[in-house]
Amino acid sequence: MVLEDKYLQSLFDCLKRMQYRLLGPSLNHSAIVYDDIEKADDIPRGYSDHQAGGTYRLLKTNTPARFDYVVGQHSWKKYLFPPDKTLFEVHREPGGFQVREIKEKSSPMAFIGVRPCELAAIGILDKIMLEGPYQDLSYKHKRENLLIVAVNCTRPSGTCFCASMNTGPKAESGFDLALTEILEKNQHYYIVETGSKKGEELLKELPVRDASTARMDKARNLLSEATGKMGRRLDTDNIKDILTRNFENPRWDLVAERCLGCGNCTLVCPTCFCTNINDTTDLDGKTAYRHQEWDSCFTLDHSYISGGSLRTSARARYRQWLTHKLANWIDQFGMSGCVGCGRCITWCPVGIDITEEARAIRESEVKDCGSGPSPV
Repeated sequence: MVLEDKYLQSLFDCLKRMQYRLLGPSLNHSAIVYDDIEKADDIPRGYSDHQAGGTYRLLKTNTPARFDYVVGQHSWKKYLFPPDKTLFEVHREPGGFQVREIKEKSSPMAFIGVRPCELAAIGILDKIMLEGPYQDLSYKHKRENLLIVAVNCTRPSGTCFCASMNTGPKAESGFDLALTEILEKNQHYYIVETGSKKGEELLKELPVRDASTARMDKARNLLSEATGKMGRRLDTDNIKDILTRNFENPRWDLVAERCLGCGNCTLVCPTCFCTNINDTTDLDGKTAYRHQEWDSCFTLDHSYISGGSLRTSARARYRQWLTHKLANWIDQFGMSGCVGCGRCITWCPVGIDITEEARAIRESEVKDCGSGPSPV
């Protein structure tokens, strides 16, 4: 189906009538962030971006395109799995105390402009938070009341490698509606696909018409071209086994010399889920609070147990992060923890590149094999 850009506001009107809180791309401090939006024109128009190792620049293009940029430092995770959440309160009372659970009140949310790699990240979080013996009930409530409007990527950035992770540039599942934005001559429109019954019902309310074969071919060609224009590539063949047997590879020392241990990579990652629990008390001692906060495996205290921290060096902490993300995650959840969004490369102050580090370790094995005796 085809939705003309001039009718995009109708999508917003429908979602607002359905009482959804609208969240989508917004321009703030020279970056694209995710925030509350009210209308189609709140989505930045005529912007692109340049991303490289340790580099993010928003560029004005003066075109009518609404989605010609890729992902910024924000991920949708912050709305489903907040960075700071009060779990419960404890109130002192005569003769004892009372525990009060915090019951969240949140309206249904509609995510607008979700990229395919981010859909994959939400799918990974679903597995972590909702499967297994324990569920995150707050996450479950938000997820059950979520509608997703995805946007396919027709222009990857310099740090994207979703094609290597089979998570893009086209959304295959996990959405209610998916849009492919197309500009040609004086035409500006979206190819619209549905991915759920909720999406099918929503589509009935929109002024769409059947897409011609030429327009469908145009969308397919743009996505095919995007696959070939990825800024990075990650060879995932046997990656789990390679990383597992290279625990003492000297490459870890080289990356540790550059790593600042800032944790930026984990904070911008759409799948990292490490948390810490902090207890605080009012000055009068009558009320205490238990908070769940995002944490990072790059902090020294994250691996602290009785007697000290397990990972005391930058070498050990970076190795833990990369091997968990690309190898041990597979043991835990049956999938990689990386979706190829490239955020960890862009937002690393010193430009450490996860694809480069994985490739260096892989190539070190080839080099070692080449210098040894010929295989029998």
